[in-house]
Amino acid sequence: MNDIVVSSRVRLARNYDDLPFPHKMTPEQGDACVVRTLEALRDVPESYRFIPMKNEGDMEKKALVEGHLISPDLLLRKEGAALIRSDGAVSIMINEEDHLRIQAFAPGENLQAAAENAFRVEEALAGRLNFAFDGQLGYLTACPTNIGTGMRASMMVHLPMLTLFKQMGKVNQVAAKLGLTIRGIYGEGSEARGNLYQISNQVTLGRTEREISEAVSAVARQLTEMERTFRERTLEKDSVGFLDQMFRSYGLLSNARRMQEKEFMAHWSNLRLGAAMGKLPVTTALCDELLTKGQSAQVQQAAGKPLTNREIDEKRSDLLRRALTGGE
Repeated sequence: MNDIVVSSRVRLARNYDDLPFPHKMTPEQGDACVVRTLEALRDVPESYRFIPMKNEGDMEKKALVEGHLISPDLLLRKEGAALIRSDGAVSIMINEEDHLRIQAFAPGENLQAAAENAFRVEEALAGRLNFAFDGQLGYLTACPTNIGTGMRASMMVHLPMLTLFKQMGKVNQVAAKLGLTIRGIYGEGSEARGNLYQISNQVTLGRTEREISEAVSAVARQLTEMERTFRERTLEKDSVGFLDQMFRSYGLLSNARRMQEKEFMAHWSNLRLGAAMGKLPVTTALCDELLTKGQSAQVQQAAGKPLTNREIDEKRSDLLRRALTGGE
């Protein structure tokens, strides 16, 4: 399924039982939430980078959002902070909508690995701290839709052909009936740039963690079958036109000297489509790496300095050429 599923994520919402939710916190309570979280993780074997939002520059914060390590909402929280594990597989958002948002990631279709990582961190924290929990409702959260397990399982899927043939409306209807939702690349309120979508559960109350994961996986498998069917039909119907689309994007990404982010995302979708179908001399793993590295803040971060929009577009093209052809 990795030709369709780009990545898997499990997110756990947890709140301390003696503090108000973040939107009701005083600055002192927000700071206390950060301190106790740091103390609780002090002795774990993994190393984390601590990032207070108020001390981080705009470029660095945007790069974290582009890498899906934090949410755009965390940027708005004065007492917000993040803990990023050294391997990038786990991030903990502090004082976002809830006291803690524990996120774990895995490449491709692997919710189990993501869940194991997330719950390992949660267990380390729960061993030292008390979370708000009700015997009937489960974990208590700021948003009622997260009450229960507090778990959101999601997969990022690449669906260029379902998008092209206007099937996403039907897909959304099917997902809604199963208690799932399909959103854009950065979650709620974002657009599906690069024909990328996030499938996740809508509610957590009344469902076990296993049931949530199985529901998301089942829809991902269904979408994978549909997407593959449309790819095969299109290739049979007009193989030259279909291949031409992929190779044109490959050619532009491999040779352009200046490319805006919107254009990059459109050609990236064709590049990954060609890689997944074995039609281009690139791997899906490389495509997925370029997806993050080609974002504007990531380009600036790699350059080590703020850049103008024109310089970003030029540096992006330099990065793409080197990655795809090894040339300058």
